[in-house]
Amino acid sequence: MKTVDTHGTFEQVLNGSSSQVREIAERLRALIVEVYPEVVEVPWPKQKIAGYGVGPKKMSEHFCYIGAFKAHVNLGFYYGAVLPDPEGLMEGTGKNLRHIKITSVEAADQPAVRDLLEAALEERRESLLV
Repeated sequence: MKTVDTHGTFEQVLNGSSSQVREIAERLRALIVEVYPEVVEVPWPKQKIAGYGVGPKKMSEHFCYIGAFKAHVNLGFYYGAVLPDPEGLMEGTGKNLRHIKITSVEAADQPAVRDLLEAALEERRESLLV
């Protein structure tokens, strides 16, 4: 994983988060690296998110993000509206953006979460011909 820390660090994204939220976010981060070891991470502490992609550009090269909240972590997908979601995990009504609310490490480890990450990565690769 390559981290672009121009805006801050992943640790700073999690500043003030509960141990449960921190544990979930760290597991999701590890899962993203498992799915795509060459992933580019861009943390934005002021927004409490970290984006992940095939390059550093948020809206064109990123395929997902981790957002820390008080009692859960959002695993968001920049182009989630076009992804297959047979388990119905994703929420949102925007043109492209969708997310999953993750409330436990066990939920983060569901095979459907990995499937969505793999599909999101493939969608960005195909779209950008990477």
